[in-house]
Amino acid sequence: MSNETPEGQQSAPFDPLFVRNMVESFLRIGLLLILLSMSYDIIKPFTVPIIWGAIIGIAAFPLVKWLEGKLGGKRGLSATLVSLLFILALVIPTWQVTEALMGSVKGLSTAIQDGTLQVPPPSPKIAELPLVGEKLYSAWASANADLESVLLKSAPQIQEYTSGLLKRVGNSLAGVLLFVVSIAVAGGFMAYAESCARLAHRFFVRVGGLQPGGEWASLAVATVRSVLKGVIGVAVIQAILVGIGFVVMGIPGAPIWTAVVLFLAIAQLPALIVVLPIIAYAFSAYDTTPAIIFTVWSLLAGASDNVLKPILMGRGVDIPMPVILIGAIGGMVASGIIGLFAGAVVLSILYKLFVLWLDQQPQQ
Repeated sequence: MSNETPEGQQSAPFDPLFVRNMVESFLRIGLLLILLSMSYDIIKPFTVPIIWGAIIGIAAFPLVKWLEGKLGGKRGLSATLVSLLFILALVIPTWQVTEALMGSVKGLSTAIQDGTLQVPPPSPKIAELPLVGEKLYSAWASANADLESVLLKSAPQIQEYTSGLLKRVGNSLAGVLLFVVSIAVAGGFMAYAESCARLAHRFFVRVGGLQPGGEWASLAVATVRSVLKGVIGVAVIQAILVGIGFVVMGIPGAPIWTAVVLFLAIAQLPALIVVLPIIAYAFSAYDTTPAIIFTVWSLLAGASDNVLKPILMGRGVDIPMPVILIGAIGGMVASGIIGLFAGAVVLSILYKLFVLWLDQQPQQ
């Protein structure tokens, strides 16, 4: 007996087995999604330290291997010593800077309350600065003449600035604590580097097959190290060069300005944002000849990244330097400092897949 529609056309027979399999598949996929969602909520607080731990571990593992040879093959001891060294290198300067900052704020507050704070008179050259010279000279002269009235007039702005400063200090200390945890995680990764490498290789092979997935683990390691050399390394070198000029010239607050240059360089912003105003200050506060020498040195140091990046970035990995640089900058804009590395890795893998797709021959 045929099963026909009113129009006389035969309809497809009802298949209970197909419906049952479809419902079971839907339930399994739904339960899997629920499980993944709940698992992510559980591990979410640990994702940032784990990612940072992996990045630090990749960067520091060559040092662990070198120290392991000196300690008679004791991988765990060498990883522990390197981790402790990094933690001390991070915590000690942070403690010194925080203590100095708090001491300066306390001393400034005491001097204001006692009425002993004095602002030196401005140099006449300040008024000759373009655009802001006259306003800056007038405000400076007013503070020199009657500091108390200037402070009372600017009390709301000072209070707002102080609150913002304390908030930034608190966020910075929280960031330091996060890095301490990340370094401890990196120590675990470095102690069991071979096991972690095998697990990563199996994961990428499962995702992308032997070709090209089998290359992604080594590609990720090489890309992270390339970004470290080409972005972080160049930023450190550039900040050191600029900082030497600040210190030799005697620029007030030279360590702080050097740290700002380092941050700008890591963020792929031009160091000249800081250097150019300081050059203008140098011409107003120092003799012409030292100011000219300082200007030449600062401009060369501020533009040194244009020479260093092509040399250091992309070495040890067969990915074009612009691909890594675009991935690093775009990743940092999207996800902060972690995106600096993650973006470069993701874009490098995408580039490899794109090249593999281009190389495939069309079927005849």
